[in-house]
Amino acid sequence: MVHLSDREISAEIIEACRLGDRDAFRALYNVYKDPVYSISLYFFHGDQAMASDVSQQVFLKLMTGIGQFRGDAGFSTWLYRLVVNACRDTARRNRPDSRHSDRFLMEAFVEPGSQEEDYARAQLAHSVRAAVSALPPKFRIAVLLRYFEDLSYEQMAKALHCSMGTVASRLSRGHKILAERLQGFRGAKK
Repeated sequence: MVHLSDREISAEIIEACRLGDRDAFRALYNVYKDPVYSISLYFFHGDQAMASDVSQQVFLKLMTGIGQFRGDAGFSTWLYRLVVNACRDTARRNRPDSRHSDRFLMEAFVEPGSQEEDYARAQLAHSVRAAVSALPPKFRIAVLLRYFEDLSYEQMAKALHCSMGTVASRLSRGHKILAERLQGFRGAKK
């Protein structure tokens, strides 16, 4: 995944986007398409169609709303806020129905090995994904931003419009819920 720092997403690129420069938008899209899709994919339990729809919504909103970016926070923080809002809005409209792709789970977590190891790994991956998916949205998005996008607490606080203490609290609560739901797998690790 390509990571450009917010310094590399210069004011010139943002200004060019505000003026409708397609190449500038393309540059932003190329840098952020994978992280936006990844967050959406995990938020919607591996539903690729839903993740694609949300990603499209985010980039459309980016194109039409780039003028709202004031530069108070880093561009990526502002963009992650768009992703969080789009995920939450879509989840509210489409009430989760526990759809997810077992094939996606298998491909994402299974490495070559014996059939028993592959099966055990797939079962663990399925259980972890199900546990993360079952978290209430405010805990789930905190876990996704921290562990899948590697955002700092400060970046998360800005993206979620809350304090760092709230971020820590949501992560802590999310960890406790995950630990309770996955406690049967503690001894399964070799």
